[in-house]
Formats: sequence, C-alpha cells, structure tokens
Amino acid sequence: MLLVLLPLLNFCFWLWNDSSKEKPTLGGTRIKTRKRNIAAPLDPAAFADAVVQIYLDNAGDLELVAKNLESSDLNFSRYGDTFFEVVFIGGRTQPGTVKLDEGERHPYSVIECEPKREAILPSVIYVQKILRRRPFLIKNLENVMRKMLQSLELFEENERIKLSIFTALAFSQKLSGLPPETVLQPLLKDNLVAKGLVLSFITDFFKEYLIDNSIDDLISILKRGKMEDDLLEFFPSTKRTPEAVSEHFTNAGLLPLVEYNDKKIFEVRLKEMKSTLTTQLAEEVAISEVIETVKQHVKDAKLPDIEVVRILWDVLMDAIQWSGKNQQQNANSALRQVKKWAELLNTFCTTGKLELELMYKVQVQCYEDAKLMKLFPEIVRSLYDQDVLAEDTILHWFQKGTNLKGRQNFVKSLEPFVKWLEEAEEEE
Repeated sequence: MLLVLLPLLNFCFWLWNDSSKEKPTLGGTRIKTRKRNIAAPLDPAAFADAVVQIYLDNAGDLELVAKNLESSDLNFSRYGDTFFEVVFIGGRTQPGTVKLDEGERHPYSVIECEPKREAILPSVIYVQKILRRRPFLIKNLENVMRKMLQSLELFEENERIKLSIFTALAFSQKLSGLPPETVLQPLLKDNLVAKGLVLSFITDFFKEYLIDNSIDDLISILKRGKMEDDLLEFFPSTKRTPEAVSEHFTNAGLLPLVEYNDKKIFEVRLKEMKSTLTTQLAEEVAISEVIETVKQHVKDAKLPDIEVVRILWDVLMDAIQWSGKNQQQNANSALRQVKKWAELLNTFCTTGKLELELMYKVQVQCYEDAKLMKLFPEIVRSLYDQDVLAEDTILHWFQKGTNLKGRQNFVKSLEPFVKWLEEAEEEE
C-alpha cells in the first residue's frame, strides 16, 4: 500500500515546491496601458447662455462684462466661435448660418447698437481687451466675421452698416492680429457683388476708415487684403468701368480714393504702351506702324502728351545695346538711335513745351547714367539736326531751364553749340 502511495506523495511535493518559487518578472520593463481619449461633451448652447447671462447681469456694461468673463471658468478655447456670435448677434446662431438659434440672448450686441461709430467703438475696444487676454481667439473672430460678411444678404441694411463700421474700426484700432485678407476676401462672392451689397458695404467701410486714417493707410489695408489692384471687382458686372468707379466714389465723398484709382489706371496704361513699343522696336517694326500704335494708345487711354514724350525717349534709349565703358561707341549708338527714330519724336513733340520736356528728359538721363554724362551736347545737337528740337527751345533751356540736375555742367558743355546758334542767327 505504501509503495502505491509513494509516487503520488512525490508528485504532490513537487507541485508544492514549484509553486513556492519566485515567478519571473519583466524587470525594468514599463508595461504600457491603453489610454482612452475622454472628451467633455460639446455644449455650445450652455456656453452661450452663460455668456449672455453675464451680459444681462451687468446690464451691458462692457467693462464689467470683460472682468466677469475673465474670472469665469468658461471654456473659450472650445467655444470661441460661439463667444463671438454672442458678441455680434446677441446669442448663439444656428449651425452654418447667422440666424439665431434657440436659447438666451442679450440686447447689447453689435447688431443691436445704433449704426454710429460712437455706439460701436466700445464693442471694438471690448473685443480688443478680450483678445489681449486670450490671443488664441483671433482665429475665432476671423471665422465669425468671415461667416457674417459672406451672409450679408441675410442682414438688414442698417445691420450691414453696423458690420461695416465695426470692420473699419477694427482695422483702424489695429485689432490684435486681424488679417485683412481673411476678412475682406470673402466679400467677393459673385451673388453678393451682383446684388450691389458688396459695393454698399465697402463704401461704408472706406468712409468710416478714412475718418481717422490716411488714404495711404487704406491702400495698405487693401494691399494686405489683396484687393487694391482693381476696385472694379466690388462693382456689379454691368457697372465695371473706370467711369462708374470714379462717379460712385466721387458721389460718396471719397475723392482721395478716386484720385488713387485714376493714378493706378493711368500707370497701368502707360506700362502697357511702353511694353508694346518695346516689343515693336525689338522686332524692328516700321516707324509708321509704331506711330499708329502710339496714337491709338493715346486715344484709348487719354494719355497726356508730356507722358507720351517721356515714354518715347525711355523706350528708344532702353532699346540701345550699350557697349560698357567705350564712350565713343555709346555716343555713336545714341546718335544713330536719334536719327533712326527722329520721325517718331517729331510726330509727338509738336509744341515748344513738349520739346522742352524732351530736353529735360535727356538732361536727367545723362545726369543719372554715367555712360551718357558727356553725351548731352551731342544728343541735343543731333535732335536739332533732325528738326526735333527748335533753336528757340534750346536757347530757352540754356537761359531759363528749371531742372537743376547736372545743369551747371550741361550748360557749360552746351556753350559752344549755343554760341554757334546765336552767331548763325545774327548772320541771318
């Protein structure tokens, strides 16, 4: 019997001994546990109601409202858009719209103000204070302003005026980091432009902004917003003409903007004519064809005669292949060019005033370009020989010229030629 039980006892002893041994461990190894992202439930309605209540509790005193918001534990980082909806509209809006959603609202919003700067400026200053304390909210402000400007048709006319005043004051007050391109670009929606809403909004914006700022400041804003190149984009397609732009902004009392736009258009037209002439000279187009091209540009763009003369001289000199420091070769090149295109210059230098302007142009170029410094008397003599400059024009410049750039040296270098002219006149 003992012999039968002995193997069983040995097996039990082995099991007990094995279980008492220390189990192996993963020493120094950190066992990673899977984490779950537990997010707080989204509740913009409760957030909006809480902000509205702060407005109501403080009777719309924005100074007190700002202080109470600062001391609150509201989650601005999650509900930034909702916050600015309450600022502008007075309550939370329906998703994807600017229409009020269910919930509390307050009567102290931007939309509820009078459409006057003194009524809206406190809201701009209030928003500035909020942004200084919570600069991350600037993106939320961009989002809400962009949404509202893209939905101008959903606002009443006086509400659109309030939005334009707020936007102008926001840029005038240099609201922390508000970028013009992300705020103003959304205006250029085809349906808004076609209805004239954009033109009305931007006109009110211009008028308000220019109360405290210069036209240069306004142009800077438009440049940053990538909108200064063509004011025509604000106009419905049926009214997109330079004349319509001038008339509209003149009637709105925005003459500095009209002058800027006219100058911009003028510069573009000059550049276009210069580019066309440069190409024609490079392709050695016949002089008669070049003359017709200039006449057409003058007619279409209503270019002043003086500007035409200036451009012609620039184009002719730019077309020369200068030879570096070889003074004689440069002189020969310049004189050949004058002789070759004398007919072109003659066609448009039709008065003593225009001839004098051409002399001033030659004077300034010779003064500013070292390789032409000593060529002034030779160029003037060549223009005289080709009947581009009259004797009276040269004598007037010599005796009464008003441009001082290099004048003393040029007068001295031209003395022999002037003396020759005077002697020839006496002999006659």
